Amino acid sequence: METIDPVLWNDWHPVAAGASLAVGAMQPVRLLEQDLVIWRSADGAVQAWDDRCPHRGARLSLGWVKDDRLVCAYHGWQFDHAGACRLQPAHPHDTPPRTACATRFQAKEAYGMVWVCLGEPARALPPFPEHGNDQLRQVLCGPYPVHACGPRIIENFLDMAHFPFIHTGILGDPQFTEVPDYWVDPYDDGLGAQGMEGVIATGCRAYQPQANLLAADGAMVEYTYRVVRPLTAILTKLPQTPDGLTEAISLHVQPLDEEHAHAWIVLAMHNDSSSDDDLRAFQDRIFLQDLQILESQRPKRVPLEPGLEVPQRADRLSAAYRRMLKRIGLRYGVLQAGQGRY
Repeated sequence: METIDPVLWNDWHPVAAGASLAVGAMQPVRLLEQDLVIWRSADGAVQAWDDRCPHRGARLSLGWVKDDRLVCAYHGWQFDHAGACRLQPAHPHDTPPRTACATRFQAKEAYGMVWVCLGEPARALPPFPEHGNDQLRQVLCGPYPVHACGPRIIENFLDMAHFPFIHTGILGDPQFTEVPDYWVDPYDDGLGAQGMEGVIATGCRAYQPQANLLAADGAMVEYTYRVVRPLTAILTKLPQTPDGLTEAISLHVQPLDEEHAHAWIVLAMHNDSSSDDDLRAFQDRIFLQDLQILESQRPKRVPLEPGLEVPQRADRLSAAYRRMLKRIGLRYGVLQAGQGRY
């Protein structure tokens, strides 16, 4: 397979909700222009394979799982969870050749999602320590299909200046449009060689008419944004809860191709008065408001060189994010110098 972008190819990406994959269930997914099939074997482990039978190239996701083997719908070839063919029904007494194997990829589960790496992982999964706090509720939202590149979706998440205009009455108020200065610094995710130097923004303040997810009272809120991977960003909200807990919302982008993605949002919240469905409905509403803007932006890819867009001072976090993408050599979903205008 062609390596589209080494940075993303050798990183982890969410592809499905773990709860949607029971033992013996299978699901087709797409990642970086590759069609995959994921399924859960009897030992509970998640398998991620190229969605292609090595015999005649039919989609394995058209088949089924029987006796802990994935069965191809075309000729009934059966593959064990290691990817090896164990039975060719047209020749039931033959031993299948060693080359009769499905192409497998590394898969893990974390934060309620299935993660896949198409190459060799250059780093660990994005750190999200708030998710591990059992005093906070973890709620998975999405996926949200978006006709936009991954970096555009991350930038929108990092942008407070659009709150009064796109999220009027919820996250912003047209009478409070000023974005006070905030601080942007490099961020060490604490994983050493298995991590990445990202970006952190502190002292990010905004007036919100609906300062809590389902509350009606307005207040000034303070955010901290952490960009820990090219397609993962996390915000924490101050002040802390009455119990001293720091709530967090994380955004994880699954790049389907260069101009289409799925956005996943994971909540680590203290709110105990609303159901999970209520919290998801709130996030659905917010993301739907963003969707039309995200899909309208041109160029589709994020320009990393000056000239195509006119920034403002409130964009300093997205400017730092773009410098991060340039520093790590990302080329998927971005425009480098000399790659045209629109």
